[in-house]
Amino acid sequence: MDTDIEFAYTRGLDDEEVERYLRETPTGVLALADGDEAYAVPLVHEYRDGSLYFHLGDHPGSTKLSFADATTTATYVVHDAEPTDDPEALTSWSVLARGDLREVPDDDPAWDAVAINEAFEPLRIFDEAVEDVTVELWELQIESLTGRTT
Repeated sequence: MDTDIEFAYTRGLDDEEVERYLRETPTGVLALADGDEAYAVPLVHEYRDGSLYFHLGDHPGSTKLSFADATTTATYVVHDAEPTDDPEALTSWSVLARGDLREVPDDDPAWDAVAINEAFEPLRIFDEAVEDVTVELWELQIESLTGRTT
């Protein structure tokens, strides 16, 4: 092993710290898979009752929704890093949530437009016409939750 490589020790976050980061950090990256092909998408989330919720726009040809449909176990990553007084060092943390991903049915109590508008930033769309986009609520039912920090 090359002894010139520098390492930084990390420690595990406790449950309270992990939940605080999920509540206070509104964005992360959802990693999905379809067979041997992977797809990751940055999203806004809401953490509630041990689950993560995402509102996604469905439109013809949506890559993220085709991957979401194919994914059995998804991983969501929330992280941040800040420079320290040492210009070569960072203070960083990350939280990984893994679990089943499911579309929330329209008749589920979690699916409430007023609550969704309060919990999330406006849904961002790109080249799609608003009338061609259907909003879906998805839930990551967390089975494992881990966090690390420097």
